[in-house]
Amino acid sequence: MLGAPRSAAAGPWEAGRVQWSPRSSEVVATGVIGVALALAVLLVDPVGRVLVGGAALLLLGLAGRDALLRPRVHAGPDGVTVRALSGPTTIPWPRVRVRVRTQRRWGLRARTLELEDRADDAVLVVLGRRELGVDPETVAEALHAAGAGS
Repeated sequence: MLGAPRSAAAGPWEAGRVQWSPRSSEVVATGVIGVALALAVLLVDPVGRVLVGGAALLLLGLAGRDALLRPRVHAGPDGVTVRALSGPTTIPWPRVRVRVRTQRRWGLRARTLELEDRADDAVLVVLGRRELGVDPETVAEALHAAGAGS
């Protein structure tokens, strides 16, 4: 199940049934735009090739990363697992701290989900709406319902 926890009418929340990933449509759109920019490199001047080629590589890299790291966050019986390019990180339920931060920058409000290991100060994972596929507040509510601390 993606996005939100099961409703109370559907029964109690079960670990292992909730995960979050970037939206598939966004991953595909990013890849298609990246390919289009890569093809456009053939049509522009030398300076434009560098700029358009760089943008194409960036978008194709993002699409590849998002496709490879699915699901990005998984709530399982052992705790919360976050997949990253460096490998998965699992934070056990008793040690996980979940917070939602709201920042204002350049007139825009951005919300991020922070997952922190209380026992290991080196583990802090910050994820945004794009990486989760839903609002970070929705993920935080689901993780709190599963037993994560704040």
